[in-house]
Amino acid sequence: MQIRNRHLLGWLEAVPLTLVLVAFLVAPIVMIVIVSFWGATEFSIYPAFQFDNYAYLFGSKVVLSVFISTFKYALITWIFTFAIGFTVAYFLAFHIRSLTMQVALFLICTIPFWTSNIIRMISWIPFLGRNGIANQTLISWGVIDEPLEWLLYSDFSVILAFVHLYTLFMVVPIFNTMMRIDKSLLEAARDNGASGFQTLRHVILPLTKPGIMIGTIFVVTLVMGDFITVRFMSGSQSANVGRLISNDIGLLQYPSAAATAVVLLCTVLIVIAILLRFVNIRKEL
Repeated sequence: MQIRNRHLLGWLEAVPLTLVLVAFLVAPIVMIVIVSFWGATEFSIYPAFQFDNYAYLFGSKVVLSVFISTFKYALITWIFTFAIGFTVAYFLAFHIRSLTMQVALFLICTIPFWTSNIIRMISWIPFLGRNGIANQTLISWGVIDEPLEWLLYSDFSVILAFVHLYTLFMVVPIFNTMMRIDKSLLEAARDNGASGFQTLRHVILPLTKPGIMIGTIFVVTLVMGDFITVRFMSGSQSANVGRLISNDIGLLQYPSAAATAVVLLCTVLIVIAILLRFVNIRKEL
């Protein structure tokens, strides 16, 4: 009887959080799915059950190119954020001996997050512009004769902003995982004649996989859903799926925007499912 009461008490304690999740997560997603099957004209939206929005999405070459562009941004951003994030986390975890210094340097990494994402993103515009600091410096050094046009309002500036905005999301989980690695394992590897690269490959990387996967999920999902960065840093010359949804909403084409959001959600969930096949995060953590 006592065990049954404790079991019932556990369910009752979970009720408030369940209600919050249903109200603010499940219900909105269900509503988006429902609206994605509705129809729309230039002046109105009408309830219906039709596949016109999805037929357009899967049959449009423009939409396909936008999805490809979104994956391109996500992949390139992941490569750079992983390289920077892993290096920074490795330095903090294994080369800084003092815990106080580790915390201090880690807090320095978080300083950019004390300001708005938009402010940090826009701050690149005067730096990368035609008459910006980067071009003027290169010209004064004699490296170039005229300003580089591709520094701003290009894929380069979009990816640069993405890396700047989301690298910390890769640093934090990798650093957290590295800090939990038993240092005696590294000493054992060195005692058995393993080189630094062998230790990194066979000891550190396998034990850091949960952090890498968590950071990858953060970065990929954030990049695929971001549209403000693409809009400002490309000068509205490039697009991703988030920008496509934003444009549909601006044109009051809510069913089309909902259908695109559903496809994007399913795509992100598939990507996450593939990533989780490489490591059981719940077991590893």
